[in-house]
Amino acid sequence: MKLLKKNLILLLVLTAIPLIAKAQESSKNDKAFALNYYQETLDNLGKSVNGLSESQLHFKVSDSTWSISQCLEHIIKTEPMIFGMVKGYMEQPANPERRKEIKLSDEEIIKMVTDRSTKFKAPEILKGEGKYMDAEVALNDLKSQRVEILSYMEITPMEELRNRVNDSPAGATDAYQSLLFLAGHTVRHTLQIEEIKAVANFPEN
Repeated sequence: MKLLKKNLILLLVLTAIPLIAKAQESSKNDKAFALNYYQETLDNLGKSVNGLSESQLHFKVSDSTWSISQCLEHIIKTEPMIFGMVKGYMEQPANPERRKEIKLSDEEIIKMVTDRSTKFKAPEILKGEGKYMDAEVALNDLKSQRVEILSYMEITPMEELRNRVNDSPAGATDAYQSLLFLAGHTVRHTLQIEEIKAVANFPEN
């Protein structure tokens, strides 16, 4: 069983690799890439939590780690916060003169956020409490709040997204890169969910 769990996490990591590698295509058709990336991150998260029981959702490796339910809640809490920041950027005057300050490519932004070897501490306000008893409910909540994000991406000209440069923990980034970061954040925690599922004493049902 332990070997099976290791194989499952390996499978998800291999599934995530194309999501990271596809970032190399982003310069060819940025908006189509981003919209597709969002859908793939949602699909992979759905596959990862499909059919999990309440006990599996609330299993914790230790008292100091998150449960799958908390991971889901964190994803759902974080996306509106980041999207709100992006909308705030877009309300400011365009500043294309700052584009020269951007050091990270789109690909590097995605690689940074999806790299589980680098740990980040979530603000208290974005930590999950484990409120989800049903993974399907969490997925529906995520889908519902992404409607506005995807609609915004579809109607906003790419030039406008690229010409709003702001300071972030990763240095100067544009609004489009912030939207990629948001989707990559889901990949990051999908990988975390797979790590939890791969633990030897993870509940069978």
